[in-house]
Amino acid sequence: MNEVPLSVLFTALAVLLVLSGFFSGSETGLMAINRYRLRHLARQGHKGAQRVLRLLERPDRLIGLILLGNNLVNILASSLTTLIALRLGGEGAIALGAGLLTLVILIFSEVAPKTLAALHPERVAFPAAFVYEYLLRLIFPLVLLVNALANGVLRLLGVHPGESGQGQALSTEELRTVLHEAGALIPKRHQEMLLSILELEEVTVNDIMVPRGEIVGIDLEDDLEAIMAQLTHSQHTRLPVYRENIDQVEGFLHVRNALPLLARGELSKEALRRILREPYFIPEATPLNTQLLNFQRQRRRIGLVVDEYGDIQGLVTLEDILEEIVGEFTTSPELSPEVIPQEDGSYLVDAGMNIREVNRMLGWKLPTDGPKTLNGLILEYLEHIPEPGTSLRIDGYPIEIVKTQGNAVKTVRIHPPQEGE
Repeated sequence: MNEVPLSVLFTALAVLLVLSGFFSGSETGLMAINRYRLRHLARQGHKGAQRVLRLLERPDRLIGLILLGNNLVNILASSLTTLIALRLGGEGAIALGAGLLTLVILIFSEVAPKTLAALHPERVAFPAAFVYEYLLRLIFPLVLLVNALANGVLRLLGVHPGESGQGQALSTEELRTVLHEAGALIPKRHQEMLLSILELEEVTVNDIMVPRGEIVGIDLEDDLEAIMAQLTHSQHTRLPVYRENIDQVEGFLHVRNALPLLARGELSKEALRRILREPYFIPEATPLNTQLLNFQRQRRRIGLVVDEYGDIQGLVTLEDILEEIVGEFTTSPELSPEVIPQEDGSYLVDAGMNIREVNRMLGWKLPTDGPKTLNGLILEYLEHIPEPGTSLRIDGYPIEIVKTQGNAVKTVRIHPPQEGE
């Protein structure tokens, strides 16, 4: 080696340092690349993404190949540095050469390329995958031997390399975090809708149902004229039909089916019964995501919510579930209890309003893990029927009782919480 010019040795050393940087940077880029974006690009036919996916199917082989190459070039670089040091300054220069090589490798072959790869993994991973595919075929037996020995050590430690790549699916909470951090990549409205879909499994029909006392339906005990007037002016397309009270429900009526009878003057109670569809009952603890699928399977849009004893507690529609995803899309006062903003920043709210609806409309965080309505929340907190003028604070929200009627709170004034509360 003494006959080899120093210029050739320095050139070879520079090439080895570049290769070391390539191996170090590509390792970081391949491991840091977004797997979900990678699959998306691969499905669209991106050749680089497809190569990376093939390599990542067996990360043990890929890492083995990278480390084999990286260690080989670093050892060769160390040997060349020793030779150059001996040529330039004798044995006393070896320690200096080793120190300089360590510093150069650290900066130019480790930190810089790995930082670049971490910031721009795709720019590094795609071209590197092209090189690694051919390199892996070239020295596959050697990589296989190294992996077999390394995997044997891992098995002794209770780790099974064959399971690598598993567990890549995101949990609901992880997916929720991804959506929160998507930022400008997903429009805010779409982000809210996606988050609402994830929350469907945490909400039951009992949380969004129309309470029993507010169900609008047709009582067959009423006069035919009253029934005809109700059908003519109904703001609902589907109505429960019952005798005397909702517990004696006979079915659901689609108003569209009754209007032709009404127009021809053939409407009677018997004719009304013939066009009813049998009632559909829903257990009150059914999650919304399950009920959405049940509505689809049963080809239903409305059902009566029952408790564990079979007693009717309320009514829920497909529209109610969809509004949990997309928000309110009706201005009907019967479907949207009144919320009146006041000049002082407070709101006059109907206490019969569902707490989840109040939170959604005003962006608040009133507790929803107990009673479903404001009235129920206030009565649970006070444990008695309050007088008008009574004030209380629930989870930082100042509430003033404005009106009570009988055994229920009818209207309240709620102030938004102050900052820091």
